[in-house]
Amino acid sequence: MISLKNNAYRSHMCGKLSAKHIGAEVKVAGWVNNIRKMGGLTFLTLRDQTGIVQVFIEDEKLVENLTRESTVTIEGIVRSRGEKNINQEMATGEIEIVARSLTILGLCSEVLPFEILKAREQNENTRLKYRYLDLRNERNFSNIYLRAELLKFIRAQMEDLEFLEIQTPILTSSSPEGARDFLVPSRLNPGSFYALPQSPQIFKQLLMISGFTRYFQIAPCFRDEDARADRSPADFYQIDFEGSFLTQEDILEVLQTVLYNTLTHFTNYEVDKPPFRRIKFNDAMLTYGSDKPDLRNPLELIELTQEFTNHTFSVFKGKNIFALKVKANDMGRRFFDAVTDAVKLQGAGGLVYLKYDGEVLSGPASKYFDEGDFKKLKDKTQMEAGDTIFIISDVNRLKAMKLTGFLRNELGERLNLIQKNTFKPCFIVDFPFYEEGDNGQVEFSHNPFSMPQGGMDSLKNKNPFDIFAYQYDLVLNGVELASGAVRNHSREIMVEAFRLAGYSKEVVENKFPALFNAFKYGAPPHAGAAIGFDRLLMFLCNEESIKEVIAFPMNKSAQDPLMGAPSIVSEQQLKDVHIKLDL
Repeated sequence: MISLKNNAYRSHMCGKLSAKHIGAEVKVAGWVNNIRKMGGLTFLTLRDQTGIVQVFIEDEKLVENLTRESTVTIEGIVRSRGEKNINQEMATGEIEIVARSLTILGLCSEVLPFEILKAREQNENTRLKYRYLDLRNERNFSNIYLRAELLKFIRAQMEDLEFLEIQTPILTSSSPEGARDFLVPSRLNPGSFYALPQSPQIFKQLLMISGFTRYFQIAPCFRDEDARADRSPADFYQIDFEGSFLTQEDILEVLQTVLYNTLTHFTNYEVDKPPFRRIKFNDAMLTYGSDKPDLRNPLELIELTQEFTNHTFSVFKGKNIFALKVKANDMGRRFFDAVTDAVKLQGAGGLVYLKYDGEVLSGPASKYFDEGDFKKLKDKTQMEAGDTIFIISDVNRLKAMKLTGFLRNELGERLNLIQKNTFKPCFIVDFPFYEEGDNGQVEFSHNPFSMPQGGMDSLKNKNPFDIFAYQYDLVLNGVELASGAVRNHSREIMVEAFRLAGYSKEVVENKFPALFNAFKYGAPPHAGAAIGFDRLLMFLCNEESIKEVIAFPMNKSAQDPLMGAPSIVSEQQLKDVHIKLDL
């Protein structure tokens, strides 16, 4: 820590003062948090990065022009506040400073656009326009402070695991990685563009081919995507790492080590101990209706397709049918209508629910179930008195599972079924390498640079939709926190993998020239993953929005109200990079 011995403004930090300093002469500096006048006496609280301390002002002339949120430096003597006046809510509540002098360094001369304590009650654009004030709010400030602590902690862990920190370029070439690129025009190369990297994917593979055994970085990534609660519309950071001569098992070991150590270090929540549970992709969809299941929720899908797809009830006939069993018989009509509306917004045609009182079924659709149907339903769901069966059906099997997975989350929240104060991580493994596109075409379902299970043999001899890849996700409480894969390190397999997805060898060679050529020069087997740094921080800060853990985030429209970005640039600037606008 930098010595404050000869500092012009402070000898001590506010939050570091304690009873051991009683009688000492000190100098503190910071922001005036509050001013209270009681008769002829004045008290103020002073705030800096470490905390708050109370200051007693005997000479009112010292504060006659003072306003809250001004910056000051104060000299005085530390004294006890007395047993009766101790403030248990302040870390420095046992003491106060009796001021001898107070110098205003930066006067807050304007009326604040909002109260600092009420910063979070303001609308998004107001908060971001005055982000430097918004960050003075204690919770907002502490989130960014914790961000720095997490950065330090992660770096120490990765270094302990013998990963070498290496930075990769920010200006690179455009490549198809699932999201839109941010493009940067080149002044020196007219008509050509750089792209900001969506991830360091190709660079980290090239580092493995270069001979580095283990690489990592806290990497900035840029993707032009729509904003979500857990996704920034522009840039974000990931804990990116890769290792040569490593297998899927090695990478999963790194992931669970880093995550378990981080969660137990920064929180007091109950955390499932390694080894984390592993769930195959297909099993996750069948059991939870999602490839990022929240294991705190006890509900599991029950498939009823075989039992009811030939039913005369039009909602079921010819459909894939999935159900959930919960205790919801005591819920009123408003509850069932709200749940139905929620799944309809996700694309469901409707929602069937059946209440069972131990003898008969009730509910709007119960009239369609005869005695034989009742027996099938009871045998398959093992329903008991007080159970409600929610049923979703759709012609598309995957859609039916996903809709039921959404319903699972909805019921978990509304019925308060989700465990509190606990972290339940799991690995999702064995992802399909390909998926069917809207027009029946073969498309990559995950990372196209992954190694297919079975290598070239699987690509040559299997239906593309039956091929699995060495791809894996780390899921925490229903959020995809990390993703990775064993990488393809063979040119021949790379060409064949892309051919099945409709790309010729020439396209692959032109789109990925560095990787394509590097594979000719002795590429090692390698694997890696990336953990969403901002998402991980959201968990540690108990925040629901990614904006709350980023110092200067953009709004949901990918705008920065503080800096005025994006902005119009001059004609000369456009001319320099050989661009004409056609608006």
